[in-house]
Amino acid sequence: MFYMDLIMSLIFMILLLICVLVGVAF
Repeated sequence: MFYMDLIMSLIFMILLLICVLVGVAF
């Protein structure tokens, strides 16, 4: 499914962004 792949990609990007923010914060 296209939507499934899009959602997984979006979740991955969000998790990556959170990791970067945590790395900058600490």
